[in-house]
Amino acid sequence: MSETSGAGDPHGERSLVLQRQRRLKWRALDWLEAVLMMLCGFTLAGFCAAVVCDIVTRTIGAPWLWLQEVTSTFFIYGIFIGAAVATRRNDHLFLAAVGEFFTGRPRLLIESAIRLVVIAVGLFLAWYGYINFLRGFSSFRMPSMTPIASLYAAIPISGALIALFAFEQLVNGWRNGFESALADDAANDARETPS
Repeated sequence: MSETSGAGDPHGERSLVLQRQRRLKWRALDWLEAVLMMLCGFTLAGFCAAVVCDIVTRTIGAPWLWLQEVTSTFFIYGIFIGAAVATRRNDHLFLAAVGEFFTGRPRLLIESAIRLVVIAVGLFLAWYGYINFLRGFSSFRMPSMTPIASLYAAIPISGALIALFAFEQLVNGWRNGFESALADDAANDARETPS
């Protein structure tokens, strides 16, 4: 779902980049969020199309066995790309309810701790996902005999992006404050609510 761009966009054009909590985001990464959102849409459409084709071909008695591989590839890449982009948009892996009750230094500490945990999770995904990816060259998917590493590649990529986006929010939260992000949300919500 696209959202109207914020005050920083003089043309008022629609964007895939969520303007919510703009103070916690670097504009330099907006293009990456937009690309990831498009990839999420592509993987979702590909997954749905592959499932429909799989059902139809099995129903008519002529199954395409390779569709199972295509379906699982779209599903896995969609999940891990979605987790990364949702981290940037604060829609996933985000424990907002805990920090919203506090202000000042307690809020800063809680928000920092949350993002440090998310960074740690992202780094673990990147490191152990990479190890799993390397081991995946010894196992193969049937019937194509493609190394299973082709599926595992999504894990370290997602982990690195999750860590990057959480780091971005942490640095910008320290510089601009986490509390002001809520004020930005309220202003954006008021602007986007139809009268």
